[in-house]
Amino acid sequence: MLRAYRELVGSLDAELIRDHNLPLTSYEVLIALADAPENRLRMGELANALLLSRSGLTRLVDRLERQGLVERARCPEDARGWHAVLTDKGRAKLDAARPAHLEGVRRHFLDHLSDEELDALAEIWKKVTPA
Repeated sequence: MLRAYRELVGSLDAELIRDHNLPLTSYEVLIALADAPENRLRMGELANALLLSRSGLTRLVDRLERQGLVERARCPEDARGWHAVLTDKGRAKLDAARPAHLEGVRRHFLDHLSDEELDALAEIWKKVTPA
């Protein structure tokens, strides 16, 4: 499982970098923000959603902020907290990269499995990740 995951993620990462100059971890930040209400998430929520440490996410958001893809905004309900917010440039980058990413997932993973195998895999993941 870990070997398959590593190879799949490595292939997707290499393709996104080659074709869109966007590492997979950065793509994951942009997609999480795009799916969030008002295109924003608290930094801690984003770190949890992406299974990253808070310090790792901070460094990643720093890079994305320098590129103009994300910006930070104070949380109105908690002056100590910060939101990561998807910018228009970040949305455009995500929109450009999304078809390539989805095609990569299809080519490297989904196309290798039958519908029955995908259904069985979904049931297996439900059993091992009940939350």
